[in-house]
Amino acid sequence: MSVTITKASMRQNEDKTYIGQVVFQLEQLKSPYEVSFFSKNGKDWDYNLHFTAQSGDEEEFYELDAKLEGDDDLFDELLTAAWDTLEEAPATDV
Repeated sequence: MSVTITKASMRQNEDKTYIGQVVFQLEQLKSPYEVSFFSKNGKDWDYNLHFTAQSGDEEEFYELDAKLEGDDDLFDELLTAAWDTLEEAPATDV
């Protein structure tokens, strides 16, 4: 299954939590989707799946959500795309 990633971002907040987003399209799906990632420690991740611009096929949405739950390779590919955009925090003098 081919994934096209059109946009990815990740940032670390002041409280050291991470928030990332990836907009992507799978070759056999009608609509592009956005997945948002959240982690308190950069290791354990929660996610939310969204339609991008407008609502699409609800059945397709639920199938993709189940696929993200069960397909570690797909999940990791999307998470890595976001993680790779994370900029190192500037060093601060303490």
